[in-house]
Amino acid sequence: MTGTRLSALDASFLEVETPTAHMHVGWAAEFSAPAAGPLPSFSQLRDHIELRLARTPRYRQKLAPVPFGLHSPEWIDDPDFSVDRHVFWAPGPLCDLVDEVMSIPLRHDRPLWEIWICEGAGERPTAIVGKVHHCMVDGIAAVELASLLLDPTPEPSTGELDGWRAEPEPDGMRLLVRGARDRAREQLGLLRWPLRAAASPSRTAGELAGGAPRVARALERTLHAAPASSLNQPLSPLRSLAWAQRPLDDLRELKRAYGTTVNDVLLAAVAGGARNFFARRGEEPVPLKAMVPVSVRADDDVLGNRVSFVFADLPCQEPSPVRRLQRVKAMMTRRKQDREPEGADLAFRAAEHAPGIVQHAISRIFVSPRTFNLVVSNIPGPTQPMYMLGCTLEAAYPVVPLADRHALSVGMTSVRDRACFGIYADREAIPDADDFARDVDAAITELLTSADRR
Repeated sequence: MTGTRLSALDASFLEVETPTAHMHVGWAAEFSAPAAGPLPSFSQLRDHIELRLARTPRYRQKLAPVPFGLHSPEWIDDPDFSVDRHVFWAPGPLCDLVDEVMSIPLRHDRPLWEIWICEGAGERPTAIVGKVHHCMVDGIAAVELASLLLDPTPEPSTGELDGWRAEPEPDGMRLLVRGARDRAREQLGLLRWPLRAAASPSRTAGELAGGAPRVARALERTLHAAPASSLNQPLSPLRSLAWAQRPLDDLRELKRAYGTTVNDVLLAAVAGGARNFFARRGEEPVPLKAMVPVSVRADDDVLGNRVSFVFADLPCQEPSPVRRLQRVKAMMTRRKQDREPEGADLAFRAAEHAPGIVQHAISRIFVSPRTFNLVVSNIPGPTQPMYMLGCTLEAAYPVVPLADRHALSVGMTSVRDRACFGIYADREAIPDADDFARDVDAAITELLTSADRR
């Protein structure tokens, strides 16, 4: 796998990282004790993780920048890789560990991931806190990493060390030559496009007729200014993760009652939660613009980011919970009919051919607080029981990273029959993130009450 280069989208998550905006995705997962036998020890869990890394060679690779920034960095083998530099033990409580781990950026001189095994986590005897840089995975791939540690049965599948040895590390000149070669190939691809258009004008016209309007609509939504909000203020390095949990059937019941999707229910719940949150702070509830990631991952995609976006208007100013949900449903239906996720994906892929300075400028515009107020992400998790050395996975709370001047994000992961909400916030800008988690939970209850009255 040595020599794989970051895509423009992957590289953008490196570009927008700052000392106070850490671009790692993550999760906090809770496990119950095995039905039979003792809890696995830290060394057993560490060895278990090391065996599973044979399935994901990327987790033994680090980034190698190209001299002069001629191209995006490459993934190369880390000659100093050791699982002991990435898997750590820590005592509980879990909430304190999550906040501490997520407040520290990942080191860029080694593979960009960490796993912390928490003993005495609280209500559950074992928990895991994981984080991976967003340039390496999107939210779905992060869940897949967690799944690599899990098995569908209490008895783990067998594995053995694969005898991995790092390939020689390339020197600066080799990285420069490869970067220049890849950049030249990209530009040559652009030059060939008119020839392909001349050879097949009808096909090219069809592609333009379908793609250009979608790109235009996606760019229009992107550039439409987000409302001013107290959620968009300078960040500190400190983070906190608040969480809530409720039966997934609650969201499915609302989906059936109102003819929506589970994602519509999530967005409406965030709108209702934000409305109550702002009112309690003495602020006037205003509509918010949310960035909603949409997976465009194919079955054969492994790591990296295969994600597009929709920008959703959250009607926080609407007092009726039912009307909030109906407005979200109508808005998201239009976004899908206009195929905005595909348009945004086309725009990202086109940006890969732009000069580096243009790509950097696009990255900065895209994460500006004028572009969106917060991220709301629905990340599907395992639908069947999963185990780690006999310990049953009970809950997993997602961490959706905060770009600069974005103080709060909301993620939801489903684990079997449970919906797990992760409210990730800047600890100084939003010290009351626990209240926001309760507000989102209360907004779902409010919708259920309205559905019962119907």
